[in-house]
Amino acid sequence: MLNFSTADLETISRYAQSRECRAGEILLKEGSIARELFFVVSGILKIVSTNEKGNEVIQYFIKENRFCTILYSFNGEVVSNEGIAAATDAKLLAFSKPALNQLYAGLPEFKERLEDITHRTLLEKIKSRNSLMGEEATVRYQKFLANYPDILLKVPLSDVASYLGITQQSLSRIRRNTS
Repeated sequence: MLNFSTADLETISRYAQSRECRAGEILLKEGSIARELFFVVSGILKIVSTNEKGNEVIQYFIKENRFCTILYSFNGEVVSNEGIAAATDAKLLAFSKPALNQLYAGLPEFKERLEDITHRTLLEKIKSRNSLMGEEATVRYQKFLANYPDILLKVPLSDVASYLGITQQSLSRIRRNTS
């Protein structure tokens, strides 16, 4: 994905901390400032927020070989309205902001590539969410199944239901009727 030389990858790895987390572990609490950029080596992370009823709502899933942070919080050092949690057990590389700035100084092309990846990822996230807006629950599930079968197999159904904006009971009914 990044197409760096072996030497560049060794340089990049010196600025990252390897981390393992369990499903459900909170990496960034909602209402905190994002201080790390994660690269998902294996597993799935989720971006979460709390709705007006106090329920967790999943905004997006981040799969393997992707970067994850709450960008506006990380870049602007402001409180985040969203959090990050492990949807499955995961292995990550975590870059602190100071370490990332040092990496940018030593490997300027990394910053350019990371900004390009971030831009494409944000567009993908918007496209994914917009494709579900206004659709009936069964259609939302079918689109999710078509686009993210790997996520569906790995994360709890309660997470999928939250992402789709339906109850777990509704998701079970839809799955039963579409099998």
